Amino acid sequence: MITVEGLTKTYGGFKAVDNVSFECRPGAVTGFLGPNGAGKSTTMRIMAGLTPASAGEARVGGVLYQDIPNPGTQIGVLLDASAQHAGRTGREILTLSALTMGLPMSRVDEMLKLVSLTAEESTRRVRNYSLGMRQRLGIANALLGDPKILILDEPANGLDPAGIHWMRSLLREYANRGGTVLLSSHLLHEIEVIADEIIVIGNGRIVAQGTKAELLQTAGTFVKAGDTSALANALTSAGITASPSGDGGLRTEATPEQVGKAAASAGVALIELRPAEGAGLEEMFLELTSDTQREEITPEGAQS
Repeated sequence: MITVEGLTKTYGGFKAVDNVSFECRPGAVTGFLGPNGAGKSTTMRIMAGLTPASAGEARVGGVLYQDIPNPGTQIGVLLDASAQHAGRTGREILTLSALTMGLPMSRVDEMLKLVSLTAEESTRRVRNYSLGMRQRLGIANALLGDPKILILDEPANGLDPAGIHWMRSLLREYANRGGTVLLSSHLLHEIEVIADEIIVIGNGRIVAQGTKAELLQTAGTFVKAGDTSALANALTSAGITASPSGDGGLRTEATPEQVGKAAASAGVALIELRPAEGAGLEEMFLELTSDTQREEITPEGAQS
């Protein structure tokens, strides 16, 4: 199990991670989501013993990462697929890792086969690898010691659709065998497909966590109009409280019939009106992190 309690990381006066607590259980894939700069990578670096925490702690398998005698056999980590020696071959990198962990050389061939790196590709210098090939090599390195826990930061970055499908199947099978997976990704659809539990972080703090079913099940009504301001005024005038939703609409506890009548009375044309049950992950993510999103800039440089 991965256990994070009160984790805080401060750089000067800036809190990159602010009192973060969560757990990742065995047998499950936990999706770790958040906008750029939300604190995901910092949290994962602390978990892997690469960055010291200012307060709190992160335990993997019940202990701090740095206290594990041979960590590669307990925890597989992939934080940056490009952080590999560019002058070595893929096989050399895995061989050195195997020697460090005291593993038989047969594991190198097993992992190369698992991640579909051919014999010819394994003898190329990593500087000549595509990003997708580096990701496959990084995953092979993380799995080399047959660990019980995987911590992966954007492992699908650079993979083609077939590679993403392969990785999804690999992680699902790993979790089904009792492994613990913490997976950070910007590919929300992939997280929605594979994750059992989801953690959302924004501005260094956890804004939502729970099972996928719990977080994606919502109540009330989703409504969207060409003029969002006019729609909001119409609902307020009718005594209906609404809040912004992730894709430019509004969400309210009122029924679709009540919302429709309020909009019609005010002469507001609706683009979309539907029950909010089963909202998608993208909609939920954008709504929860709406105050952390960067403002879009038009080609002319004006705020959109």
